[in-house]
Amino acid sequence: MKRNPGSICISDFDYNLPPDKISQFPLNQRDESKLLLYKDGSVTHTIFRNIARHLPANSLIIFNNTRVIQARLFFQKPFGARIEIFCLEPVEPVADIQSAFWQFSPVVWKCLIGHSKRWQKGQLSCTFNHKGRTCILNAERLSAESNPSSVKFFWEPADMIFSEILDAYGLTPLPPYIQRDAGESDKLRYQTIYATQKGSVAAPTAGLHFTKAVFDSLETKGIETAFLTLHVGLGTFKPVTTLKIGNHVMHSECVSIPVDLIRKLSRNDNSSIIAVGTTTVRALESLYGFGVKLTAKPENTKEFFITQWDPYQKWYASEITLNESLHAVLNYCDTFSLKYLTGMTQLLIAPGYHFRLTDIMLTNFHQPKSTLLLLVAAFIGDNWKMVYDYALEKDFRFLSYGDSALLYKRITGIAG
Repeated sequence: MKRNPGSICISDFDYNLPPDKISQFPLNQRDESKLLLYKDGSVTHTIFRNIARHLPANSLIIFNNTRVIQARLFFQKPFGARIEIFCLEPVEPVADIQSAFWQFSPVVWKCLIGHSKRWQKGQLSCTFNHKGRTCILNAERLSAESNPSSVKFFWEPADMIFSEILDAYGLTPLPPYIQRDAGESDKLRYQTIYATQKGSVAAPTAGLHFTKAVFDSLETKGIETAFLTLHVGLGTFKPVTTLKIGNHVMHSECVSIPVDLIRKLSRNDNSSIIAVGTTTVRALESLYGFGVKLTAKPENTKEFFITQWDPYQKWYASEITLNESLHAVLNYCDTFSLKYLTGMTQLLIAPGYHFRLTDIMLTNFHQPKSTLLLLVAAFIGDNWKMVYDYALEKDFRFLSYGDSALLYKRITGIAG
């Protein structure tokens, strides 16, 4: 019987992470990071540039090609505090994340306000130079009752789009456990080399280790590459503060999957599917979940949206195969002539989850008592403790700018 993770105690997914294990800077060379190897209960390690040697030939490796936006904006009040505005998601004139970056002044975004009480009303302004021109960016808080709240941005020169404003004046949104100011180099290093789709406020960090040389080694071994998009939200750093997982609220994130990739997955001849990062895992498993909803609850499924508890419901547990699920999704895409399946996912993957589209996962090392650690535990079982103990003993670097682990899914004992 499928286990509902709501009763899981988050304290069971804690470990001691010394501050000096948290990497504050990336290595000089991306692919010189350590790579932990876990398979069939055995743990070893190597250098990341050797990853192709440890992957099955003729497999499919899937990446998240989201691009981190320069989401942090700082304004100085004339006689007061320094105010940080952290851009989260667009509101007006469009809510679509890709279109939002192409908008001219003005725009409205949902933002997180630092020193919120010190900026309740009024307009903030800053001046900066960009390509030999003087630019003025203004911010007006539309609602002071909540945080995040809506902020209106307007600027000069009027021929600049919002993407140019962010790239020119914004700072890289480094996670809170990196305790330093973002530098110019972070604009490059806190970004995968294949990032193309702007929209994330945090990097899909498992992909930070890849270089052109590594991609060449994958091609040489006959490993096919593919890309999807999941825009990482600030909620990825949200700790689980409730005693039981059932009281934790997952964040929603935007997903976009090429229909050509869905067709490829539907024709898969049992070759291994390798997901680069927990974001790619969540996107792929949400794809399967959407097909289940289309099959099990067609009258109630009008759009691609997966809630955090969907996989643990009785109707979801019906024996719908991967092939049936993907064909239901393809029929949906054909009906609406879609080239990309776009929607939202709130999926919570925790012990008890049955993985359908992920055989091997590449991931960095995650914070204690986090939903990302729950996902790892769901994938390899209680051996996550052995993996993390090994990494700590072998002086691995942890979290976003740290080292990575290649994890093979456990074969037995999977609930569902």
